[in-house]
Amino acid sequence: MRETFLNHRIRGLRPSAIRKFFDIAATMQDVISLGIGEPDFDTPAPIVQAGIRSLQAGYTHYTSNSGVMELRQALAEHLERLYGVHYDPTEIIITVGGSEALYLAASATLDPGDEVIIPTPCFVSYQAQVHMAGGVPVEVPCRMENNFEVDPQDVAAAITPRTKAILLGFPSNPTGAIARRETLLEIARLAEEHDLLVMSDEIYDRLVYDGQHVCFPSLPGMWKRTILLGGFSKDYAMTGWRIGYAAAPHAILQGLLRLHQYTVMCASTTAQMAAIEALRNGEEYVQQMVAEYDRRRRLIVKGLNEIGLPTFEPKGAFYAFPKVSVTGLDDETFASRLLTEERVAVIPGSGFGAGGEGHVRISYATAYEKLEEALRRMERFVNRL
Repeated sequence: MRETFLNHRIRGLRPSAIRKFFDIAATMQDVISLGIGEPDFDTPAPIVQAGIRSLQAGYTHYTSNSGVMELRQALAEHLERLYGVHYDPTEIIITVGGSEALYLAASATLDPGDEVIIPTPCFVSYQAQVHMAGGVPVEVPCRMENNFEVDPQDVAAAITPRTKAILLGFPSNPTGAIARRETLLEIARLAEEHDLLVMSDEIYDRLVYDGQHVCFPSLPGMWKRTILLGGFSKDYAMTGWRIGYAAAPHAILQGLLRLHQYTVMCASTTAQMAAIEALRNGEEYVQQMVAEYDRRRRLIVKGLNEIGLPTFEPKGAFYAFPKVSVTGLDDETFASRLLTEERVAVIPGSGFGAGGEGHVRISYATAYEKLEEALRRMERFVNRL
């Protein structure tokens, strides 16, 4: 088959750096994988049981395109309780994971050539989603010396007459950085001044260890120009359930809904019923997982710094982002050799966009004992260098 049958946007997409190293590691023995951003916890039993009960009760049919009303109502109450941001259930759509929510947001709002400002390093799909929607990603690098927080002055400098939106992802994958309220207020001012849309991916909103998560649409004047993206994968260890959501003012959400109904129709009914249980009775499990992630976070940050790999202390998510260029290797070579020589899989930082070069992403969403062994192997590797 000719590749020319594919459209030019798809031909221009690069393979995910995460998937590349995951696939290599899967062919090897005795690998400690610190590469995939997936909780190592199983979905809490009451949430699983809620899904099973829904199947047994005959909830095996389509739901509304927007999702089960009971789940949307529970989400609206959840967001108001945590962040004081009010959405009517009709302003929420249930999606197939947070990834579909981002796809809908980009595809429903961007016209060809529209520019989207993206603070980087960022999740690998951000630029790709913008590109697939016909938009132009404009990267604004964040720096380790600023704790990988976005600088509003850099955002301001990137704005042009073609700028349509700003895409934020805090807490950050891959750095673990959070955004302070005063920083986000400055970005909000820019969005207001230049009449920009803000897409705020807050999939890691509950995984914060120091400081508080700021929900972007809760900022003054931002509800009307924000698409809030979230999901259940990280907070509730529900990655395989593929359940996410987007929330936005009704006029914006209707655009996402039209696209959603012609692509996936509706998210899994079983997953939606389980998500209701997660919101109603999952809080104790969230707190238990956060406490364990925090314990692992302290271990990995201390260990990496002692090895000689300067590491910023992440405030959220479950990633560390050490600087490996101090070894004399670029991030791709460091990750490749570490995997080959010591059977530890990490992800090159350059795969996450500008600002990631010279770093690697380490996921500490794995058992404490495996992290200890991974640090021992990494220390051997660095000492040889």
